[in-house]
Amino acid sequence: MQFPACGYGGGMMLATRKVDSMVQFLLFRSRCLRSSGHFGQPRSLEIYRLHCHQVPRGLPIVGYLPFLGSDIHRTFTHLAGVYGPIYKLWLGSKLCVVLNSPSLVREVVRDQDTTFADRDSLIASLTISYGGNDIAFSSYGPEWRKLRKIFVREMLSNASLDACYALRREEVKKTIRDVYDKIGTPVKIGELTLLTVINAVMSMVWGGTVQGEKGSDIGAKFREVLSEIMVLLAKPNVSDFFPRIARFDVEGIEKRMKNHLHWCDRIFNSAIDQRRNMDGAIEEGAGKNEERKDFLQYLLELKEREGAATSITLTQLKALLMDIVIGGTDTTATMVEWAMAELMMNPEVMKNVNEELNEVVGLNNTVEEFHLPKLRYLDAVVKEALRLHPAIPLLVPRRPSQTCNVGGYTVPKGAKIFLMFGLSRGILSFGTIPQNFRQRGS
Repeated sequence: MQFPACGYGGGMMLATRKVDSMVQFLLFRSRCLRSSGHFGQPRSLEIYRLHCHQVPRGLPIVGYLPFLGSDIHRTFTHLAGVYGPIYKLWLGSKLCVVLNSPSLVREVVRDQDTTFADRDSLIASLTISYGGNDIAFSSYGPEWRKLRKIFVREMLSNASLDACYALRREEVKKTIRDVYDKIGTPVKIGELTLLTVINAVMSMVWGGTVQGEKGSDIGAKFREVLSEIMVLLAKPNVSDFFPRIARFDVEGIEKRMKNHLHWCDRIFNSAIDQRRNMDGAIEEGAGKNEERKDFLQYLLELKEREGAATSITLTQLKALLMDIVIGGTDTTATMVEWAMAELMMNPEVMKNVNEELNEVVGLNNTVEEFHLPKLRYLDAVVKEALRLHPAIPLLVPRRPSQTCNVGGYTVPKGAKIFLMFGLSRGILSFGTIPQNFRQRGS
């Protein structure tokens, strides 16, 4: 009788040849009980011996890649039901660890955030982020802390966001007028939302710099390029799973991403030069004040500062612009489309949302940002849509900077950590993962 292996490959040797079969069995069972915590001892086995039962096995060389399917997050959720909230599998030559429990995810993103601060960067993401000079994909250290501090305290401060409020409000009103003119005809929510979000972000990035027809042309081209960038970022790349052949760029993803980067770089350089010329003209005009201040102005002011603790390089400036453009558009548009779809499929929820809007905002008024804290039911609807349809179900994979312990298991340095976000958040509260849109009180 054969027992399931405790580790990767051929399993763990339980005893020497001089030990009889009964002793082998007892040793095997004791190790299994210790690893599962039945003896009350900490589970200090390495991730390679993560479970006493068999972990997801794949094929030689390619590992579990052929069995992932199109919905990777649902495949991981199914595997969690078989192997538990933490398990490992091989994707090509990459050792991956999947965390499918809110408590384990909390350990990574809160309790050991410094250890797991680094992201497991893909070739496409490193290319589009100017070699990892942005916030999302740069390694944890002084430069990363400086960029994050600048982004959170300077660009996303209440003062800077309030300065851009008129730009956002104007784009939203344009969309409302567009929808009103199309009453009685089908409206593609996804395309409309993406157009609105991109125009709003573009206005915030350089709304006071690139204006008029030229700004509209750049926005239209950016929508096209952005769609292609998002496809390349989401597309599996064989070079990411087999780093030894990355230099050959088998699928051509790196080359295509570099082409998009060069186009974006030309736009950024043009906007930067134009802003500098505008600032020079303002100084010559006896300090003429501008009514609006965009993000590009803030970044250029930071670049001109003296001192490495607060200043940024030109490459970092453009990488931050790329973060804003990519991170603030596609995911937002995707979530709005899913939320609208769920509202249309749940008329009772839509009725409640309309009643709240009528009560808080009024029939003849426009929803403003200061209304949002009072729209609690709408806020709950958006959060439910985020839970059921997370824009990035696995988030950006993490990579521990050193060997560490998660949930009693030792995770090796350099492993690819998948954090199951969204559906897994229902495990702790409901016991099971609800697959349907949940109304209030249901």
